[in-house]
Amino acid sequence: MLGLAADRLRADMNRLLSFLFHQGILDEQFLQLQQLQDETSPNFVSEVVNIYFHESEKLLRNLRSLLMDREFSDYNKMGIHLNQFMGSSSSIGAKRIRNVCLAFRAASDQNNRAGCLSALEVLEHEYCFLKNKLHELFQVLFSLIFLLLHFISYVKICH
Repeated sequence: MLGLAADRLRADMNRLLSFLFHQGILDEQFLQLQQLQDETSPNFVSEVVNIYFHESEKLLRNLRSLLMDREFSDYNKMGIHLNQFMGSSSSIGAKRIRNVCLAFRAASDQNNRAGCLSALEVLEHEYCFLKNKLHELFQVLFSLIFLLLHFISYVKICH
């Protein structure tokens, strides 16, 4: 029974990861991040990703705030926020978000407010999509861990 449930969860996790890579949402950097996780830091990836989410939401608020200011003209400040967003997105393997940041940065470099507003909408959409999919992935992973821990407890009790 445990084997079937664990196999189903592993298959769900692999299917979701495959989708994220196939759609270009994640790249190989995410796999490298996973390789840094071990027994001493079993939640490493989820912790790094949660920090990314927290910082990204601040950057998105800052970008939106800059663009909503009627007197906005500080495209250099926007570029700084975008560089931070690109760097942190690259570090977790968020490929599509990094690419949207590049397009956003191009609009910002041209002082193109309409282009920046459009890019911000796409960025917010891609960010929410990534966040939802990674939360889904971590839920499957934690379900698998929970199942395995219950099994280990059961085996210890029975022996």
